[in-house]
Amino acid sequence: MLTLDVERGYNSMPSPSTYHSDFYAWTKEQTEILRNQQWHKLDLENLIEEIESLGRQQRQELRNRLAILLGHLLKWQHQSEQRRRSWLATIRVQRRDILKLIKENPSLKTYLSEAISDGYDNGRDLAMGETNLPEETFLQQYSYIPDQILSLDFYPDN
Repeated sequence: MLTLDVERGYNSMPSPSTYHSDFYAWTKEQTEILRNQQWHKLDLENLIEEIESLGRQQRQELRNRLAILLGHLLKWQHQSEQRRRSWLATIRVQRRDILKLIKENPSLKTYLSEAISDGYDNGRDLAMGETNLPEETFLQQYSYIPDQILSLDFYPDN
């Protein structure tokens, strides 16, 4: 556990068990160990796992945002008579957030095609569920090109 040293702030001792019992305390411990460059005290196994997890979270965020965007693009395309301003807002917000995510994490560009493919499957399911249109209405594979999907000016059949 952390102990408070009035002169130096927090002292940390490696306590891998804290990782499982109090994650927040564990992060504070590891942060202090890093700040003090006490490399031998690091909980390397769990630290590596958490850093890997952060990368996976960025990929997951990209897939989730693409699923929402693609689902709304499909609704926009296949239910033009029921278009809503909220759909337009969702499309715009998701595009801006995706572009920002890629700008902040440029290496995600190499993952974009796979993320679009994975996101399309979920977006297609969302569109089917929200429109009650038959499954065959929506193609098995996306027909938009990545530049269209991310373009602030592209709207299918518009």
